[in-house]
Amino acid sequence: MKKYSIIALFAWVFPTMTIAQETTLKIATFNVSMEALNYVAHKRGEAPNISGKTLTKALASDHQQIKNIAEIIQTVNPDIILLNEFDNQDNDHQDLKIFISHYLNKSQNGKTAIDFPYYYQGSVNTGVNSGIDIDGNGEKGKLPGDGYGFGYFPGHFGMALLSKYPINVDQIRTFQHFKWHDMPNALMPIDPESNKAWYSQEVWQKLRLSSKSHWDVPVEVNGKTIHILASHPTPPVFDGPEDRNGKRNHDEIRFWQDYISPEKSSYIYDDKGNKGGIKAKQSFVILGDLNATTVDGNAIKAGISSLLNDDKIQDAMPQSQAGEKHSPENAHGKHHTAFWRMRVDYVLPSVSGLNINNSGIFWPAETDESYRLIKDRKASSDHRLVWLELTTKN
Repeated sequence: MKKYSIIALFAWVFPTMTIAQETTLKIATFNVSMEALNYVAHKRGEAPNISGKTLTKALASDHQQIKNIAEIIQTVNPDIILLNEFDNQDNDHQDLKIFISHYLNKSQNGKTAIDFPYYYQGSVNTGVNSGIDIDGNGEKGKLPGDGYGFGYFPGHFGMALLSKYPINVDQIRTFQHFKWHDMPNALMPIDPESNKAWYSQEVWQKLRLSSKSHWDVPVEVNGKTIHILASHPTPPVFDGPEDRNGKRNHDEIRFWQDYISPEKSSYIYDDKGNKGGIKAKQSFVILGDLNATTVDGNAIKAGISSLLNDDKIQDAMPQSQAGEKHSPENAHGKHHTAFWRMRVDYVLPSVSGLNINNSGIFWPAETDESYRLIKDRKASSDHRLVWLELTTKN
């Protein structure tokens, strides 16, 4: 009698069903600082001469900093990567296409070229004029402070997701327009002197939670769906005693913890009006520059701490020896992901459906030839690329 494998027999009995294959892949996040302010010299307090075309011009100039960023990505060779602070000029995504075709698709300094045939670059709140006085300076509708997210033009400080695996575009969920006040127990900023709400009622009713956006992007990996949960919360600084940015950062991070918890997510609505969060047991990876850490900085640490300790999430705590040497006086230096000595960039996979094999932070030592890629701010970015190697499981 002819013998068949269990998988072959299953495929014969159920020919229309897709059987997920176990796959090992690398997922990364990288704040690339490819935003307009990075390319134009300006003084604090003065309006910079930038626009949505600033990155376009830099890309057209065979820019060494951008080539270094591409070389870093080629060196790590991720299968899926989120780019934070990548300006979004238009709906045709020309800048992103040029970055892929003219930089990533071409060998940088002898590295193997890399291709990402699939990408997603949705709209963000940064630079979208609210028409109201968000920053409280008495003027309405003046950028950058009165954008729904701080920015000088729509798409400033945007995000982009690149993938070697197909993206299920029809099932992408975005939460750009979700109102902050619609989050139960939202941390509404309070003026400590008057003990009254810092935002006017008009602003509080219109203010969106996401300083950029929150995205749920399903990626199809050999028959298995992995939900990439991408965001870039506001830095918890540049405010006053009301701590409006710190509270917004906390709630932007808390959004994901509620989203992955079916018992908490019923209040959430996406930009199409669909309600609820991710279903139980679905595989996901939370990606991005979350601008918060449990041990350093000015963030309200309860938000990031609660997320990292959620029993549905795995935290590999990536590290680097160079980061440790960069901050020898800081016991947490080996986990830092930014030149300015904090862990703020995260790759957090779900317990469900994913095993962690390895993790790392691209931070070469001074003795390494590739140190030139990160030696200073002009070399690439003030952040480091963070990656995890995962294996899917059924």
